[in-house]
Amino acid sequence: MYAEALAALEASSLGQAARGLTWLYPLANLVHVLGSALLVGAIAVFDIAVLRGRTGEASVARIAIAVAAFGLALQIPSGIVLLSAEATAAGVNPAFLLKMALVAIGLVNVAYVHARFGRMLAANELPVAATVPAVVSLVAWVVALLAGRAIAYL
Repeated sequence: MYAEALAALEASSLGQAARGLTWLYPLANLVHVLGSALLVGAIAVFDIAVLRGRTGEASVARIAIAVAAFGLALQIPSGIVLLSAEATAAGVNPAFLLKMALVAIGLVNVAYVHARFGRMLAANELPVAATVPAVVSLVAWVVALLAGRAIAYL
């Protein structure tokens, strides 16, 4: 079923456009990199603030969440365009699969932090226990970036 979905995406008009239009793939790649920088950069700033034990994480979080959400909003459609160009090959690439797994871990971690520490964050009273998901977050997002770059080489 997964292989069929990849083949359908690659054969779609989007896949044909990604391969055939001169500027679509490079523009999608540019937008994807920009989205990555915004998403991972904003999350990293917040995670580092948590790890440093500084007060004021709530104000950092307000800005970081908005920037990260915008980055994710850029990444999803641009990533679909990039994948559609060579979906049957990229979709089974070990680096792509690792990247998707790490993105899932990162997103689940964000949801966990908000569910577990949301009220404490709003009150600028994050406990030391919040450092564990901050480390998980940093590792997941940075390795996801590295895996994304490795797709072209595997």
